[in-house]
Amino acid sequence: MFAAFPAEVSPSIQSAPVGQFRAFWADAFGEGMNDQAQVDALVAATKAVHANAIVAQVVRRGDCFCLRSGLPVNESIAPGFDPLQALLTAAHAQGIQVHAWVIANAMWNSTTPPKDPNHIFNLHGPQASGRANWIMTRSDGASKLNDDWMLDPGHPDAAAWIANTATSIVRNYDVDGINLDRIRYPDGNLGSLVPSWGYNATALARFRAETNRSDTPSNTDPQWTQWRRDQVTGIVRRIYLESTALRPRINVSADVITYGYGPQTTGSFENTRAYAEQLQDWRGWLREGILDTAMLMNYKRDSLANQHQMYDEWNEFAKDNQYRRSVVIGSALYLNDIASSVSQVRRALAPSAAGNSALGWIGYSYRTPDALTDAGTRSGAVGRAELIKALTQPSQYDTVAPPIFADAPTVTGMTWKTQPIFGHLRGIAVATDGTPLTGTVLHLVEPITGAVLRTTTSDGSGWFGFVDLPIGIYRVTTESSRVTGGVLGQATIVAGAVSSLGAAPPSATPTPTPTPSPAPTTCVRTDGPGIAAPAKVASGIPGFHASWYGQSGYSTLCPGETGTAVVAYYNSGTRGWLADTMGQVAYLGTWNPEPGQDHASMLGGDGNAGSPNTGWPRYNRVAAQPAQWVGPNQVAWFQFTIVAPSVPGTYRLAIRPLVEGGQWMEDFGVFWVVTVR
Repeated sequence: MFAAFPAEVSPSIQSAPVGQFRAFWADAFGEGMNDQAQVDALVAATKAVHANAIVAQVVRRGDCFCLRSGLPVNESIAPGFDPLQALLTAAHAQGIQVHAWVIANAMWNSTTPPKDPNHIFNLHGPQASGRANWIMTRSDGASKLNDDWMLDPGHPDAAAWIANTATSIVRNYDVDGINLDRIRYPDGNLGSLVPSWGYNATALARFRAETNRSDTPSNTDPQWTQWRRDQVTGIVRRIYLESTALRPRINVSADVITYGYGPQTTGSFENTRAYAEQLQDWRGWLREGILDTAMLMNYKRDSLANQHQMYDEWNEFAKDNQYRRSVVIGSALYLNDIASSVSQVRRALAPSAAGNSALGWIGYSYRTPDALTDAGTRSGAVGRAELIKALTQPSQYDTVAPPIFADAPTVTGMTWKTQPIFGHLRGIAVATDGTPLTGTVLHLVEPITGAVLRTTTSDGSGWFGFVDLPIGIYRVTTESSRVTGGVLGQATIVAGAVSSLGAAPPSATPTPTPTPSPAPTTCVRTDGPGIAAPAKVASGIPGFHASWYGQSGYSTLCPGETGTAVVAYYNSGTRGWLADTMGQVAYLGTWNPEPGQDHASMLGGDGNAGSPNTGWPRYNRVAAQPAQWVGPNQVAWFQFTIVAPSVPGTYRLAIRPLVEGGQWMEDFGVFWVVTVR
């Protein structure tokens, strides 16, 4: 039996949380973590203000304030110093969490290009053509906002880069959270509630292909607007599931916008600029469960009556729309005097009229703790000292007793992750011919009754995911004519885990009652469990390199039966893999000991050199990279079809990655096993 799906729950949280989240945003545009002394000062100030977390900006514009992400290291950092690792070491020693803050769609903001030739601006900036160009474009042809070049979420390779950048940090650092900023379409639109960005040529081509349209849609075309909004949501969903798969208790958060008045004045969330203009459906992310915490950038000047109202409206809305996740109220320290900031903190932490409380508070920013510091009339150190006093001690800034941060609580636990009752599912949708199903509607199905339980759409690389599923067995199906039988695979959901899609049983026809057990001589196909990725992989090795990153389960097949195999490789080098380009495209090739380097295999091939024709690129090339571009720290899911020989036995296929026309990459002794009954 399947557990019942949760009904559409009330967005309200019925009781105040135990503990509290308190943090600074620590940006990378000044003092904060450029050297060990700055790191130590940041941790000390966080401890002194009785906070328990730091949201530290580590990915700013296509580079990282860290050494192990695979991105170019920010040019201001001294050789050998790892700001993120230094912060993790110092903060964790004091019981302080570190959330890695990533600007999702920023690319570059200078007329002088980055020094590193592998920086995304040099590879995919305005000088690149065709699909290699990832630049966000406005409907009037503008390709940057002021000095900012941005990535287009609708470009499949740019979207994959954003997701893999975030997960590379989760994979390589012991961070407590991954925090997404600018995960939306930008400002600088051609009118209020007129979403004008997203006209990258490749993104437009995707939209036309997925909607069977041939026109260039207007800024406010409803289908085009929702399609763009879905691209942002798809990136959040992918980062949530991939990060949770790597670290089941990580906090995935996003810095969300609260422009203007709240929904109470605008009429609904859908009428706000966040949803209608920046195409950031952060309430929908909380409702779906693809975000653990929405951190409101509720940046308002408290001295102005209209902004005071805006601040309170957005806080009230957020507290009452947490669903099964959480919100943290962020305020702009740099826009306010200290007394006003303390007042905003108190209102942020007070329950709503309905009795719902936020998870906590975060201030922007550590570097500019008040308006005087922002104006340059006093130092950040002096401003922080006054802010710390105002929040933790009786002072002239606040007449209420006790001080709002008199205590020093721990961070509230995420019960949906520490005490899970649901699991999750992710996968790559693949057509019968082995090519990815991009932008395709997929259904989550109960296999006995055939009832459709949920529906989603695969992204530009074929990736898809479902969140918060009751434990049980599910199938994923599609109406696409490119999938014979319509069934993509089957998965068993376990509480607290992210499951992967495996092959479905041979019959795609639902049966309402169990079938009798087969006779001992009957051949029954079975698929073993997938093999998980290693805990750590190499990263940033100069040149072309690959690390094995998991594979689907080995199959037991009947003679002549076919099956789909998946083997994942992580690009652990500094050079990306580019499809259809000799000297840069990655393949899996046949290897030693069975069948031997570049030899034909009886398990699959293209019909030449005595191999069976199972759709491989060549008899000695098992699979080609599935995406047009697989950059450093990205994962390629190579998929191929194998066929069972007619004679029962156990057969092996050894495989090794290579750059065609260039070099063989690492040999991890990877092989595929097929048992024939």
